[in-house]
Order: sequence, then structure tokens, then C-alpha cells
Amino acid sequence: MSGSKTSFMKGVFNGAVQESQLHHFPFFNTNREEDFRLVAQSVSDWLKENVDPMKLDDEKKIPPHVLQGLKDMGLFGLIIPEIYGGSEFTQTLYTRTLELMNKHESCVTLTVGAHQSIGLKGLYLYGTDAQKKKFMPRLATGEMIAAFALTEPTAGSDAAGIKARLVRDGDHYILNGSKLWITNGGFADFFTVFAKENIDGEDKITAIMVTRDLGGVSHGPEEQKLGIKASSTVEVYFKDVRVPAENVLGKPGEGFKVAMGILNQGRLGLAGGALGTIKAVVNQSVGYAKNRRAFQHTIAEFSAVQDMLTEMLCHAYAVESMTYFTTALVDAGDVDYSIEAAICKVYGTESAWRVLNLGIQMHGGNGYMKDYGLERRLRDSRIGTIFEGTNEILRMFLAMTGLKEPASEFKRIGRELASL
Repeated sequence: MSGSKTSFMKGVFNGAVQESQLHHFPFFNTNREEDFRLVAQSVSDWLKENVDPMKLDDEKKIPPHVLQGLKDMGLFGLIIPEIYGGSEFTQTLYTRTLELMNKHESCVTLTVGAHQSIGLKGLYLYGTDAQKKKFMPRLATGEMIAAFALTEPTAGSDAAGIKARLVRDGDHYILNGSKLWITNGGFADFFTVFAKENIDGEDKITAIMVTRDLGGVSHGPEEQKLGIKASSTVEVYFKDVRVPAENVLGKPGEGFKVAMGILNQGRLGLAGGALGTIKAVVNQSVGYAKNRRAFQHTIAEFSAVQDMLTEMLCHAYAVESMTYFTTALVDAGDVDYSIEAAICKVYGTESAWRVLNLGIQMHGGNGYMKDYGLERRLRDSRIGTIFEGTNEILRMFLAMTGLKEPASEFKRIGRELASL
């Protein structure tokens, strides 16, 4: 969400470094640090004992006992306020949790992240007290799992091209349409749906909460994917779903604003997940380099391998710094962080892809083999540069948003010069 304070990066685009916004460092300085450490250790131990990444990849499904375990540990309620049964984590602590989880396995991280980063985030950011009281307790426990329903077969980055429709019928809406590639869609009970409705003779997008128990909600088979195979990804169908008008998020016709607000924060979760992947690959690669021998030396002694490790560590440092600087801005409140979040998503996901390539190259033929796990991580990470805004679209967003004010100023100067 945009706040009243100027964005740090917008200031940079305008030639001004706002040093006051750098006061958040060290970025892990929080009175809940000890609480987080306890949770982090428990989650890490549980993942190691209960989640077999190779098995999930082979079976293409998260087992019921794993899903139940995620619920029992409260991982579906990390960002939800304590009054509704959640942990009320700050953006920083939540992002660190996704980082921690993604060091181990991507699909469980994506399931938890899609639920909170985007699935219920509209309710979190734009919901009324009555709406939150109605849904958040069940979302916090995982009794209801959330999904974000924006993309359609004919509308991806071009959100304005969606065809799903809402028609007002008294104190209800009638929803018809379908949504494509919905994460958690195979078992979600709560959907944040974006559809067009006619408002004063003009089609506008409205955001509305739809629950499966309303009837008329169904889904297709699980998609066959390159990676993240165990996460649920399906097409979801809405057939004459009668949705209470009180389920609208924000105001009718303001759905695009709601979607962009959700995605701004959601991108930070992706950056945190990318950082988890980077750190896992760095740790594995360092261990391998110290133990793998060639020509009577460990390969860690060779400058080519040292160069690879150096580049990997540089990416890790940069992604960690920019991500947690940005989450600190979010936690400070009342700050426009849309540019920063997009930068974190673009650089984070592309850095993870680069680090994985370097890690596989360092492992040589072993890196290409299934047993080492890097080929699975490579496949799982490939989606990062595509979803929640392709990196190409986000680069255009960064240029358009960052240069808006300087461009206006140059236009003004140009007009004045032309009049001389």
C-alpha cells in the first residue's frame, strides 16, 4: 500500500537520498527476536523430520500429515493479528520465516506463502473489522486456506483484460468466470477474486471474497508443471456463485487498486523465498567444494571455484540487504514501498536463478543428478521470474514509476527553454 511518506527509491530517482529512512538498520533489531528464534528452530526441525523434498517432487502432492503439521504449527496465521488467533508477525519476521522454509523445500513454502502473501492479504489490507472477524480466525488456523484469483486464460499481466463478471442482484452478486493457475486452488476454501462489473455504464474491476461453501465453485485437474510440482495449481471455475455484497474488498470498482496493493507486499515474500534458496545453495556448494578433490587438491583451492563462490555470496548479501531494508520500511508504516518491493522481487528471483546455475556448474556432473537436489531447486525456482508480475513487466513499472516526476520536471524545463 502507498503511504504519505516519500518512497526511498523515488527519492533516489529524483536525486535525493533520504538518509532518515536508513535508520532501521540493523534490520533484525526487534523486541520479538527471541520469540522468532524459538519458532524458527521448531519449524526448521519439523521440516527436516517431516518433509522429504525428493518425495514431494516425485509424488507431486503435499501429504495430508504435512499440511496438518503446517496448520498445527500456526504457519497459516503468521501475519494475522493475535486478536484473531494469529502470530501477528511483522513483515520482516514473516519474510524471514519464508526464507527459512525455502531453504528446505519450495512447495510447502509456496503453500503457506500463497495463503498469506496474496490469498488473504486483501482482507488483511482492505478488509473491514466485520469482515476480518468473520474470516480471519479460520484462516489463521488453516481451517480455511486462501488463494488469489486474478489470472485468466486471456489475461495475465494485463489485468484489465479479465472476463470474469459480477452482476448485482439485490444484496448479493452473481459471479461467473474462471481463473487460471491458482496456487492452493485444489483445496482452498477462500478466494480473493477479481471480476468486472458494470458501474454507471462502465466496466470496472471489483475485488470480492468468495468461499467454496457458497456453491458453484469447482476446479480442474492439477497442472503438470516444470517445477513446484507438489504445490496445488489448478484452474478454478465460478458458476452462478451467489456472493454477499458485504464480501466486497474496498469499494466496488476499485479492484485494480486492491490487486496492486496485495502484490506489492506479496513480492517481498518471493524475495525472501529466493534468499532462502540462495543461502541453501551457497551452503551446499561450500561443503561440496571443501570435500570434492581433483588433482590432489580440494576444488575450493581453485580460483575458478573461488570466483563462483564469491559471486554467489555477493548475490546473497545484496538480496538480503535490499529485502530486509524494504521489509523494515513496510514495518515502519505510512511509506510507499512499491518500487522497492518490485526491485527485491526482480533482483531476488534472478539472483536465485544465477546462483543455482553457478552451484550446478560447480558440482559438475553431480549437479545434474537428482540425488544432489540442485536440479529440483533449479526447476522449482524457474517460476520466480514469472509469477506475481513477470520481471519484464516489473522493469517497465520501475521505469515508469521512478521516472514519472523527473520526466515531468524535464518537460517543464523544455517548455521554458522553448519559450526563450
